[in-house]
Amino acid sequence: MIEFQTSYISETGRRQRNEDACGYWSSERGCCWVVSDGAGGHGSGDKASRLVVSAVLEEFAANPVVSEEHVVALLEAAHAAVMDEKRANPQGDDMHATVAVLLIDVPTQRAVWGHVGDSRVYLFRQRVLAHQTRDHSLVQGMIDAGYGTSEMTRTHPQRSLLTSAIGNSGELALSVSGKPAVVEEGDAFLMCTDGWWEYVDEPTMESMLKYADTAQEWLDQMAARVRQSENDHSDNYTAIGVQAGDLEPVTTVILVK
Repeated sequence: MIEFQTSYISETGRRQRNEDACGYWSSERGCCWVVSDGAGGHGSGDKASRLVVSAVLEEFAANPVVSEEHVVALLEAAHAAVMDEKRANPQGDDMHATVAVLLIDVPTQRAVWGHVGDSRVYLFRQRVLAHQTRDHSLVQGMIDAGYGTSEMTRTHPQRSLLTSAIGNSGELALSVSGKPAVVEEGDAFLMCTDGWWEYVDEPTMESMLKYADTAQEWLDQMAARVRQSENDHSDNYTAIGVQAGDLEPVTTVILVK
């Protein structure tokens, strides 16, 4: 049976407080990892992200089932927790948050994931990007409609405008991976907020993973890249790395002439 190793990094960047939050819960039945990026004035952003993480983990711990339907239920529970807090404090700020959730069923080695907003889930297989989530954002909508390339998510002036977020009024738009996918030995998952992926593009994620022995080493390399890119407006940045067993060994090819 594959064992899952977890590593994480969460830093303030150049902001006054860290409005990101992350956490995980594991048992012999199932594992849950969650990352959230909160927003709102006067400290309500960090409250929102903590509410999201707590709601997801508590709900999963009470019922550690891995399914597409349960991911939806977890995201809806996070939304309800933030909305309840806003109703209890109607004079407070309009706090909201993004979220990314990964679930793995330990006995069957199957995974599902879901997200709201622009916190992302990546899957790398044999150290190559196999899947990444698509943001709920204005810029992603423009890209999907054929008005630009994926690089716009890192460069467009309106890249932070979300089309769905935990805590927003109206119907919650969320995305789920679908029926559980089989996890293979050596798979690596990366879950991160926009303050992370904005400064580490996908080719860099791949290249750093190819020469990392562990998920923690991989995260450390990427975090160093984020720090090198910091400016006066740099956001909080948070990531969780989930390693399925040992990472696939790097194959070195030597050409002899």
